[in-house]
Amino acid sequence: MNILVIGSGGREHALCWAIRKSPLCEALYCAPGNGGIADVADCVALPPADFDAIVAFVREKNIGFVVVGPEDPLVNGLVDRLDAEGIPSFGPSAQAAQLEGSKGFTKDLCAGWDIPTAAYGRFSDAAAAKAFIAEKGAPIVVKADGLAAGKGVIIAMTTGEADTAIDAILGGRFGAAGAEVVVEEFLEGEEASFFALCDGTHVLPLATAQDHKRVFDNDEGPNTGGMGAYSPAPVMTPGLSVRVMREIIEPTVAAMREKGMPFKGVLYAGLMITPQGPKLIEYNARFGDPETQVLMMRLDCDVLPLLIACHEGTLDKASLRWKDEVALTVVMAAQGYPGDYKKNTEIKSLAEAGAEDGVEIFHAGTKAEDGRILATGGRVLNVTATGRTTAEAQARAYRAVARIDWPEGFCRRDIGYRAIEREKQNA
Repeated sequence: MNILVIGSGGREHALCWAIRKSPLCEALYCAPGNGGIADVADCVALPPADFDAIVAFVREKNIGFVVVGPEDPLVNGLVDRLDAEGIPSFGPSAQAAQLEGSKGFTKDLCAGWDIPTAAYGRFSDAAAAKAFIAEKGAPIVVKADGLAAGKGVIIAMTTGEADTAIDAILGGRFGAAGAEVVVEEFLEGEEASFFALCDGTHVLPLATAQDHKRVFDNDEGPNTGGMGAYSPAPVMTPGLSVRVMREIIEPTVAAMREKGMPFKGVLYAGLMITPQGPKLIEYNARFGDPETQVLMMRLDCDVLPLLIACHEGTLDKASLRWKDEVALTVVMAAQGYPGDYKKNTEIKSLAEAGAEDGVEIFHAGTKAEDGRILATGGRVLNVTATGRTTAEAQARAYRAVARIDWPEGFCRRDIGYRAIEREKQNA
């Protein structure tokens, strides 16, 4: 069949790379795509928000299945529109995507179904939010309720910082996403990402991963959309994975079904592994970025039937295989990210870097122009490698990074450090 992937980031490049290998895939299109995706799919200039144009393109090209990558079109109802047009797709409805689109919705669902998460309050009034902060003390976490491209979370180490965050969010820094704030307790522990495919009823857990949110080495600096990731995440032992399924994922899927909003697609749980056990930080209603890059590198089976099974409700008949390897990705970002950064700087020597053994370079924010690759985003490249150990995968990835000629770019130099420390202890 002909496949259309919606999106333009590293997640979509990794999905296209994996889908392209499927014997079920005849022609592969990506809208709008990027400079790297163009190597594996036909990129088409369709904005993900233009549902009419997407439907028209699907009809024109006889698309058999649509894979929706980013959160915005999901939250705004692209899957609902495709369903109404009789077009099969991968992703949740707008109602189900509230799990990502509204942090308050998810916190209330957790409270109603006894799903372990941080204690919280929801506020649209700054004075009430500040009173809650004064009562709870710091450190404390302040979040814009809606979608803020991964930047609407402030971990405040003082009540003053928290109050400033309240004023910024309710004052309009994130537009409509900040009409309400969620203030929650600061959880101590180690973060991990847990992914599960869902068809509304059945759930199939994927491999675990761990990403690095802070922009600088040693987890310093502001939060980002993610500066690197690796899979598997050693912190997620088999026993912990069973608990996450039983205490967090399965109750969520059951709750959404009971609410008349069955969740289809991939449920991405951001977790904190606390001394009391796993707790939900927040949900995403789509594949993680940059976690998708490491998951697709480790997947040892055809991804397309799995995505189709989520739509058709046949996930209970699906099975998964993973390579017994570690995959690790290093995000190369434009200098200045997550703040202001220069666009349209040229990146050279990508072919040489990609020739490194066990390495794939996924493009996150690039365009191809006159035979050159130009950086167009904040997070620009995902230099991804596999290895027998985290240390080996990390070494390969950074060897490839060293070959890339892009003075305007930077990356963290310690991706995977927790897993490497564990490997040394267990050696």
